[in-house]
Amino acid sequence: MTNSSPLLSLRAVPDIVRLHGRDRRDHPALVQGDTTITWGALYERACRVANYLGSCGVSSGDRIALLDKNSLEHFEIFFGAGLLNAVTVSVNWRLAAPEVEYIVNDAGAKVLIVGQEFLPVLRSIADRLPMVTKVIVIGGADGFIDFRSAVDTQPATDPMVPAGLDDIAFQLYSSGTTGRPKGVMLSNANFLAGIPLSRDGYRLDADSVNMVAMPLFHIGGGGWAMCGMLHGCTSVVVREVDPAQLIKVIERHRVTHAFLVPAVLQFMLQVPGAAEADYSSLEIFLYGASPISEDVLKRSIQMFGCTFLQAYGSTETTGSVVLLPGADHDPDGPNRHRLRSCGLPIPGVSVRVVDTATGEDTPIREV
Repeated sequence: MTNSSPLLSLRAVPDIVRLHGRDRRDHPALVQGDTTITWGALYERACRVANYLGSCGVSSGDRIALLDKNSLEHFEIFFGAGLLNAVTVSVNWRLAAPEVEYIVNDAGAKVLIVGQEFLPVLRSIADRLPMVTKVIVIGGADGFIDFRSAVDTQPATDPMVPAGLDDIAFQLYSSGTTGRPKGVMLSNANFLAGIPLSRDGYRLDADSVNMVAMPLFHIGGGGWAMCGMLHGCTSVVVREVDPAQLIKVIERHRVTHAFLVPAVLQFMLQVPGAAEADYSSLEIFLYGASPISEDVLKRSIQMFGCTFLQAYGSTETTGSVVLLPGADHDPDGPNRHRLRSCGLPIPGVSVRVVDTATGEDTPIREV
């Protein structure tokens, strides 16, 4: 990154929409289906969301819980909350109602925003959310505030609430092997630290077209989306994973970058006619979050015909800590044994392999 790079001016996640809303105003920021939102329009929408949330009493550090599948509104809310230095808590929509109730209460959410599809969940828990002062429904519903109607009447002015690198931007819930989900608080600094990896490792830039298909409540969805948005590229948002639909999205929108889990890659290989689709726009295919068989990986490399990268990380690390580069994805090359490797530490990361009993480093070639 040069000293003149505008990305050096970023001090908080909401600065992303401020920067690109000004400098790339007419460039597409988000695409979903037949709808396109430019960076300028996204900034204006985020400002309206911020002003509405402010009128609801939301202030710096407050939590905004969001229960919905991937949507354009998700980004309006995320950046809108950020303009107030408030925190978006994206709730796993696959959870049962009692688990959703627990997360909303554990986060101390002041506002709950729900997609229409999840009205049954909302209605079953609405009277057990003591800290929630406002419930809003995307698409509207009897007895609830309609998101669009409430937001669109607000001024498109930036409240300019200050935010620091250590302030929390996003709170994701991560389940361990035991106990209840834990809230992982990710700061502005956590996300901005991803600029070098997204640029040099994933090779994202302002002209990229990034497919966002993994759930936004997961770091593989929300974190991957931020990797592209940092650079002001176009994000193609897929509401829910459907292997056949993903192939159509890649073709229609000339997708250059994508992140998917191995299970989805395997299903895409099985879609009738998949091998005849046009993948010529693809540059980078990132995969991770679970093991991949060598057979699926080899067939994916052959079918998609682009550079493959493998990432390994966690919610707590804001995504990747190690990366298997494209050079090590050559099934017929001298290093083909590295196809089963998790990769090398990314810049700024130190990795140790230790004996779980003693905490001491294991000898070389022990693992």
